[in-house]
Amino acid sequence: MVAVFIAAITLLVFLSAVLRLPLINRPLNWAVDMSLLLFAWVVFLGADIALRRADFVRVDMLVRLFPPKLQKSLYYCFYILAIAFLFVLIRYGVPLCISNKKRLFQTLGISYSWATISVPVGSFLLIITIVLKLIKHRKDAVIDAQGREAI
Repeated sequence: MVAVFIAAITLLVFLSAVLRLPLINRPLNWAVDMSLLLFAWVVFLGADIALRRADFVRVDMLVRLFPPKLQKSLYYCFYILAIAFLFVLIRYGVPLCISNKKRLFQTLGISYSWATISVPVGSFLLIITIVLKLIKHRKDAVIDAQGREAI
């Protein structure tokens, strides 16, 4: 879905630019609003997909300088800080969405809340992804510890 949104944004911006040329002079005024709406969703859905496919963005060069126990603690600390930040985004994103209920996209005629709701929804999805990663990391650590004890 994110790839489709990115393709749509690219197409809309390109068509909007081409159709504004003096030769054609038929601008797509709604293309900017639609691109903005899609971009808001791409940011948060794309972040969730990236986090599901890879690990948390951190500076491994520095983290690897620490002892393994501290590395493990830092792993959990980074994710807990991320969850705290995402809760802040949800806390302030929901009221923002509600306050934008009556504000409309000029050319689309729909509420601006459709764009602002991407913040709490995307943050909630990211929290779920982080919790699942932490659970998996913990299970893998337990299995690894049991495997080492068995040897």
